[in-house]
Amino acid sequence: MAKKICGTNYPVSICFIVVNEFCERFSYYGMKALLTLYFYTYLKWDTDLSTAIYHAFSGLCYFTPILGALIADSWLGKFKTIIYLSIVYVIGHVVKSLGAIPTVGNKDVHIALSMLGLILIALGTGGIKPCVAAFGGDQFEEAHTSERQKFFSIFYMSINAGSLLSTFITPILRGDVQCFGGDCYALAFGVPAALMIVALVVFIAGSSMYKRNPPQGNILLKVCKCIGFAIKRRWNSSKHDPKRKHWLDWADEKYSKHLIQEIKMVLRVLLLYIPLPMFWALFDQQGSRWTLQATRMNMAFGDSFSIKPDQIQMLNPLLILLFVPIFDLVIYPLVGLCRIKITPLRKMAAGMIFAALAFGAATLVEVNVVKTVVNPAPEEMSLLQVINVAERDVSVKIHDSNLFPDQIPHLQDPPKYEMLSLEAPIKELNIEVTSGGNTYMCTEVFKQEEAYSLVIYNESTGIKCKLVEDYITKNEDGNPNVRFLNTRPETIKVTVGDEDFLVPPAYSMSNNKSVGRGEYSAYSCILPSENCSTINLGLLDFGASYTFVLMEESSKIVAEKMEDVRANNVHIAWQIPQYALITAGEVMFSITGLEFSYSQAPNSMKSVLQAGWLLTVAFGNVIVLIVAEGAGLEQWKEFLLFTGLLLGVCIIFSIMTCFYTYVDPEELNKIYSEKEEDDSDSIKKKNKDIQLNKTGKITRM
Repeated sequence: MAKKICGTNYPVSICFIVVNEFCERFSYYGMKALLTLYFYTYLKWDTDLSTAIYHAFSGLCYFTPILGALIADSWLGKFKTIIYLSIVYVIGHVVKSLGAIPTVGNKDVHIALSMLGLILIALGTGGIKPCVAAFGGDQFEEAHTSERQKFFSIFYMSINAGSLLSTFITPILRGDVQCFGGDCYALAFGVPAALMIVALVVFIAGSSMYKRNPPQGNILLKVCKCIGFAIKRRWNSSKHDPKRKHWLDWADEKYSKHLIQEIKMVLRVLLLYIPLPMFWALFDQQGSRWTLQATRMNMAFGDSFSIKPDQIQMLNPLLILLFVPIFDLVIYPLVGLCRIKITPLRKMAAGMIFAALAFGAATLVEVNVVKTVVNPAPEEMSLLQVINVAERDVSVKIHDSNLFPDQIPHLQDPPKYEMLSLEAPIKELNIEVTSGGNTYMCTEVFKQEEAYSLVIYNESTGIKCKLVEDYITKNEDGNPNVRFLNTRPETIKVTVGDEDFLVPPAYSMSNNKSVGRGEYSAYSCILPSENCSTINLGLLDFGASYTFVLMEESSKIVAEKMEDVRANNVHIAWQIPQYALITAGEVMFSITGLEFSYSQAPNSMKSVLQAGWLLTVAFGNVIVLIVAEGAGLEQWKEFLLFTGLLLGVCIIFSIMTCFYTYVDPEELNKIYSEKEEDDSDSIKKKNKDIQLNKTGKITRM
């Protein structure tokens, strides 16, 4: 008899299972929240490749549950499967964390370790996915169905609690803790690894209390064999064979009619699953495209608090915890009062519409976000802006171009980059600079697809030019970039927060560095005299790139701010509507879909439909992988494409549901059990008659 929690019918063993699930989900979602930025910032992959690998990993996590179910049902049982695959899971996390340590090998080693770690994690998390919840349900006696239902609610809450906490904490560990001279991905991946170790230890600690059912044989394998046999018999049949009403009926020579009828029911549901991957294609982009969108938004809430771009993902589990009771207790009853029949399939179709609306909202946000982005120059073109630090206004004319028709004032912040045609990959151009009635000539070499600042300054011999390469790409973590232009004849050292800038003399530019968002007073020193002073830089805002011109005024160094790349002017709060819509869609689609699958499947086939449901998630991620790598669209156009695709799929799904008839699997079981009893009685009577006939007492008519 299993030990019970005092005064209840709940076995003590479920406490270990719930804690194990919380830690495992913390481990998984905490690691996954960082993944896209890790690819983008640490491995230096572009946005499309980062998105593709993210969704390839997500898809693999939903293909491997089939493997886990086969191992558990056919060989090891649920308990041993969870133990062994959790060990694989832990090893994957450790390998993934090692790959995030810069001192461990070169970039190729980091990529190899990261990919190996992700494969092992996918095997672990996917393999135990179909086992843990079912193993928890096994702990209850058959009579305690209400307690079992409440356990699954608690189990679901532990999943979302782990997800919520991890997506809040791990981005802080990544961004606020510095190690190896940058974001501490090694620590941010290491903590989820530690939580997975805790999950494994907790699960093992309860091993003496668990109720363990032996492997029963894999029904999924049996279903596949039955379908395969039916197809083979149908293919090899001749015109003389009797016709069947359904192609599966060709398996009746080897398999029972009861099993064949159950498979027919399952296939009718699986047919409805065909359009479902498109929902998951949109839903799982919260961790990829939406996170990348957040890096180009203003993440400040007031002067003292801001969030990380990967932290915004915590909205989904938070809203799930809020929306589930709201939908169950308020929205669904109100819709019912309007005499609208609420069916599971209608809920799922509505969930698709909400997900499409979420991507419509994301499209509107993206259209405004890209207004602050400086697009790189195409082939045989370059970008150019002019910074005038001469003592008066100047006119700039570049050979064979009509750029800069107006005079450029002294120390004016350039309004934008201009597109300069080179008509070659690299070209030397003559530049005329006119100031005070005098014209001066400069010659500079331009390369295609580069961005430049042309610095105009005074010397004793007249106006001079200096061409400086610019960094126009917004930082992946949203932080601003800073550099300094020194107009003094001495070297100047400037300290901004934790970053030191060594600025060479005579109109030279420092290196470009990233600093945290905030108000800054920098510390500047003229070298080698160590004559130091404080200069006010003002607000360095999210996503901007700044050039500060260092000059001397009243024997003090001052800085004039130039904003090369505009700061992010769309607040991250504008992502809340799209998260609210996608989460509402999840409540109506995902939770209802699981309920529908369970209710429409015979008891022996519930694991088959669960495997089919998980595969829809896997194929949804495959769709994103294909679009991200193959479409080559601007981001807002890609969002719009996904919106249209899901709406089209929703129409197809709605039409398909019109031809679906809800069934009660228990009625089927009852019919066939009664038929089997009748057949059994008939066989017994037949045997009895034969026996009596042999004794000569009764002659069968």
